[in-house]
Amino acid sequence: MDWGAIIENTARGLFGEQFIYFGLAALGLNIHFGYTGLLNLGQAVFMAAGAYGLSMSVVTLGLNFWWGLLLGIIVFPLILAAIMGVPTLRLRADYLAIVTIAASEMFRIIARSPSLDRWTGSSDGLTGFATTFYELSPYDRQERYLFGLFIGNQMWVVTVGWITLAIVLVISLRLMRSPWGRVLKAIREDEDAARSLGKNAYWYKMQALMIGGVFGAMGGMLRAIGTQSAQPQNFITDVTFFAWVALILGGAAKVLGPIAGAAILYAILSFSDVALRQLVDNGHVPEWLMTGTQVGQVRFMLIGLGLILLAAFRPQGIFGNKEEMALDDR
Repeated sequence: MDWGAIIENTARGLFGEQFIYFGLAALGLNIHFGYTGLLNLGQAVFMAAGAYGLSMSVVTLGLNFWWGLLLGIIVFPLILAAIMGVPTLRLRADYLAIVTIAASEMFRIIARSPSLDRWTGSSDGLTGFATTFYELSPYDRQERYLFGLFIGNQMWVVTVGWITLAIVLVISLRLMRSPWGRVLKAIREDEDAARSLGKNAYWYKMQALMIGGVFGAMGGMLRAIGTQSAQPQNFITDVTFFAWVALILGGAAKVLGPIAGAAILYAILSFSDVALRQLVDNGHVPEWLMTGTQVGQVRFMLIGLGLILLAAFRPQGIFGNKEEMALDDR
């Protein structure tokens, strides 16, 4: 067993790019579900809004990188939240769930349409929009950093990602400790009671949907910058699933819960991938039980088993409180 490779891969999953992308997406879901009780099953569409907001602004519209950041982080996700929220937030929670998952799939199918190749790049997506970002990097592109875990460009993405994550964490903490955040919790617990106290529950839910969408858009934008491409297949339904796993694993309605959940999830995925492959290659696992090509599927089966056990013995997540899991879906 090459423990050096196992430890290195696990560390990369613990605080590398994937953890950052999905940590931000899970923080957005925490605003939606953890604090407000909104069932958003299409966080991938907010991530896609951030990625395509930046890439289309630069590649298709010919704007500079900074205008692309503004459109991708603010304008696109806010418009998207309004489109989905206006017809659904006065209704029961499951209507928003249906609309968000449908919007996620619609966006992916529309973006890959050949008739929109000039705008979205179709199935190939858009590239060449992150040049300005990498030109600002203080790291040598050929060098390795942080104990050799990341090369120059990766280290720059990780650095900016951690700074973004810290800013979003502080914003979330301040918001949830403010009177605004307490109103969100009241709406989650009993929307009728919140309304009886004169609170406009519809407008508060719209604000929460928008803010959580902006956080998700940040994650999607960083993912597009990190891979240097915005492609429809990068925002499939599985993306929302991973964000939800991170949220549930860490614990909803805890500011640090989604971050801890994302770190644990990708550390486990990275560890199991290398460890299982080495066990198979070294003959410690018989071929009739598992082959090298089945490792990818088996590690997700292990994650699924872990989630079943978590749901059975600690449904509030590792760091969550059981009282925070109540949901008023009227």
